[in-house]
Amino acid sequence: MSPRQPLRIGLSARIMHDTPRELGFHGKTLQYLEQSIAHWIMAHGALAYMIPTIVSGGEVAVREPSLKVRDYVASLDGLLLQGGSDVSPESYGKSPLDPAWGGDRVRDRYEIELLREFVSQGKPVLGVCRGAQLINVAFGGTLYQDIATQIPGAITHRDFAVYDDLTHTVRLEPGSLLARLYPGAGEAHEVTSIHHQAIDALGDGLIVEARSVPDGVIEAVRWTGASYVVGVQWHPEFHDRAQKELLDDTPLLLEFLRRAEERRRRAAPTSEGA
Repeated sequence: MSPRQPLRIGLSARIMHDTPRELGFHGKTLQYLEQSIAHWIMAHGALAYMIPTIVSGGEVAVREPSLKVRDYVASLDGLLLQGGSDVSPESYGKSPLDPAWGGDRVRDRYEIELLREFVSQGKPVLGVCRGAQLINVAFGGTLYQDIATQIPGAITHRDFAVYDDLTHTVRLEPGSLLARLYPGAGEAHEVTSIHHQAIDALGDGLIVEARSVPDGVIEAVRWTGASYVVGVQWHPEFHDRAQKELLDDTPLLLEFLRRAEERRRRAAPTSEGA
């Protein structure tokens, strides 16, 4: 029997369209990932692969015309949508209420195409922060463009002065998947918070898994369709296990990897006579 091959997890790329001259890539576009998200995956024995875009500015950028998004997806076991820039209001049929909230429409199109192909192939998807918002938009939902100005009484969900040291409480929905992943610890948990946008109208087939306390902002969603799609608004990859008050990142990630392993086993050809 051949040794088990590590899971291959694709990570969507962050995109830097206007590269600072001092980085030495004047006029070029950079695609990158924040190392914590890759290390989070790798710490549990899976391989992390950043997935580059195949199109640029709406035009095909790869010279090999036969290369398709489905080819990338077919070679991977799951998708992790990482955080970053705002989702563009144009992606859910709105206009920016402030020019600073225009988001990244190019990245939206790229990630939505990835998400739909992973769903089509029945492979699991986990969204973090922007990733949760992107999932909601991909399924037809909308966003609050700015929590502070659009949700009366909202608590602070982003503070660059403290960045990932900002935490708040979330309450897991009774009977939800997250409640099952975190049994016996009560419903309330502390999580990191680095976002000023949030889910407004839920996308088709999505249900709420967690909300922030006390303002009720949606903090986690799950798709009720045929494959595993979950998004959390917080940053589990930033949770330091030495800080016992923070929600343990492990059950969430292990469930995602378990779904990827199950999908791989179902797709594997069976040996005759086994």
